[in-house]
Amino acid sequence: MSKELPAPVPRLTVITLGVADIRASIAFYDALGFSRRLKATGEAVAFYDTGGPVLALYPWDLLAADARLPDNPRPSTFRGVTLAWNCASREEVDAVLAFALGKGAKLLKAAHESDYGGYSGYFADPDGHPWEVVVAPGIEVGEDRRVHLAE
Repeated sequence: MSKELPAPVPRLTVITLGVADIRASIAFYDALGFSRRLKATGEAVAFYDTGGPVLALYPWDLLAADARLPDNPRPSTFRGVTLAWNCASREEVDAVLAFALGKGAKLLKAAHESDYGGYSGYFADPDGHPWEVVVAPGIEVGEDRRVHLAE
């Protein structure tokens, strides 16, 4: 008689971005101030502590091959995914956007009041991955840099 295993606990642990030039992407994310870990991987893959899920950078073609997906054509339009940098205040949103642009990010949308009572703007990393920089009602950024959601 087989014993049924308990359902696994869902969790998001790593977000991996496919990048065209890993050296340039490492320089960009280093410049943003994310803390790189497992540096022994060199330029094969880069891992960053984000205060939540790990951010990984991996060459686009190798990531596609690993997932058994076609490498081409690479999308030049919206991919249906954004990353977010939640902030504690509107002033922090403005500061983060200015900081990212100063490190080579491209502005996608200037910070603005949102229809849900928040404040946000968007930048793109060197490979066009969009990041929302946002302060939103019900989402608090704690002293631990982690996001805390209201019940």
